[in-house]
Amino acid sequence: MKQISLLLLRISLGWLLVIWGADKVFNVEHGMAVANKFYFGFLAAESTLQVAGVLQMLLGLAVVVGFARRWAYPLQVLLNSASLLAVAKSILDPWGWVFSGSNALFYPSLIIFAASLLLIAFRAEDRWVLERA
Repeated sequence: MKQISLLLLRISLGWLLVIWGADKVFNVEHGMAVANKFYFGFLAAESTLQVAGVLQMLLGLAVVVGFARRWAYPLQVLLNSASLLAVAKSILDPWGWVFSGSNALFYPSLIIFAASLLLIAFRAEDRWVLERA
């Protein structure tokens, strides 16, 4: 059960990075809107955003297959923590009782961040990977 759980966790978290990266590459307008709204315009240039999207997709694929985990997992945590910080008011106040513009749909960002930490914590126990750590 542990191996299946780690595999599913790794695939789902890695594939999320692939999806987010693909959005930057193939739906540039949306990616730029997200960058401007949540990340203070960071990477909000078409070519920069697309390069970041390709790198994010590669990182996601590395996570999915369990390759270069010593580097891929911390990078994943870094990206997920940036997303978590970008929507922090929705984590603290999902219904908008205190902060305007909050959205309960962003609450899973906290779960994604915690799951990313779990991959690091159980890296040595995850056996169904492309590379052994």
